Amino acid sequence: MDFIKYQQLFVNDLEDTTFLADPANLYEPFNYIMHLGGKRLRPTALLMSTDVFGGDMNLAKSAAMAIEVFHNFTLAHDDIMDEAPLRRGQATVHMKYDVNTAILSGDLMLIDSYDRLFEYAKHPHFAEILNCFNEAARLVCHGQQLDVDFETRTAVQEQEYLTMIEWKTAVLFAAGLKIGALLANTSLDLANKIYDYGINVGLAFQVQDDILDSFGDPDKFGKKVGGDILQAKKTLLVIKTLEYISDGDLASFEASFESKDMAEDKKVSVIKDYFKNAGALAYAEDLKNNYRKQADQLIDSIVKQGYPKATIFNDLSTFLLGRES
Repeated sequence: MDFIKYQQLFVNDLEDTTFLADPANLYEPFNYIMHLGGKRLRPTALLMSTDVFGGDMNLAKSAAMAIEVFHNFTLAHDDIMDEAPLRRGQATVHMKYDVNTAILSGDLMLIDSYDRLFEYAKHPHFAEILNCFNEAARLVCHGQQLDVDFETRTAVQEQEYLTMIEWKTAVLFAAGLKIGALLANTSLDLANKIYDYGINVGLAFQVQDDILDSFGDPDKFGKKVGGDILQAKKTLLVIKTLEYISDGDLASFEASFESKDMAEDKKVSVIKDYFKNAGALAYAEDLKNNYRKQADQLIDSIVKQGYPKATIFNDLSTFLLGRES
């Protein structure tokens, strides 16, 4: 079974699920964002993990839904903080309804995700499952706060940035994998290995996303290339350019990067040239490949411990890191 087939299992379950109840004004936004689409990576990974380690995917469905509900809760609140008008090409919850409703519905989603997890209260690994979910939820909040903090800082160090994307992006994906393994009653050692795999793939995924934002094909990327540049985000490419660039070019780069007057297309083109010439693009590509290598080594180790189906995670890595959108 490949990634797409696992993904379809979750999508079918989601399509059969509504999140509507009374009062309607509270539940309609919940139902709306849950059916907006998306890759459904986190719940799919959870189902894959349960299957790979010999568990029952039907048993894991509630946990998969809990992960996806929590993820969409974070998106609804992030969109408010970012004042984003669109999510997956459609109006964000706070734009379609209003800010107060979006906040309250998001709170409801958080509660709903825990309700679904408590269906496993009698599972022998329930304490580990709940602790894993709690820690992921906490770190997602930490990562979002760091991201907000970086907007007003003049300098961000590489390790700070990598910590931010690990917490904001990778940990929930990794937690889904670990919870799926725990539901299959695998050992804590193996559950931690698949978690570490998720961290490495998640980091590679986000580094690649930074690269695609500047260098992706706009017809395949699904949004305008150069958005991070135009928003003056301190991505890995910016951090490494500032580190590698010659003293003679530093002032010119900073002036271009901070310019409000330069035409958008020209600004993106100029900054991309700096990224390439300074060596930041090559560094990001190497870092992404290194994370992928570490992920592959973890899967090889799991296969050698008697789980040949774990090779499916190599296909998952390829699906995530071979994308152009």
